[in-house]
Amino acid sequence: MRERERGGREGEREREREGEREREREREREREREGERERERGRERERERERER
Repeated sequence: MRERERGGREGEREREREGEREREREREREREREGERERERGRERERERERER
C-alpha cells in the first residue's frame, strides 16, 4: 500500500515535469511565431520601399 503511494507521488512529480516541458515547448513555438511575424513585417517594409522607387 505504502509502496503504491510513493509510486503515485513519483508519477505526479513526473507529470508535473512533463507539463513544465510542454509549457516550455509552447513558449518556444510562441517565440517562433513572433519571429515569423517580425520577418513578415520586415519584408512588407522592403516591398514598400521598392514601390516608392
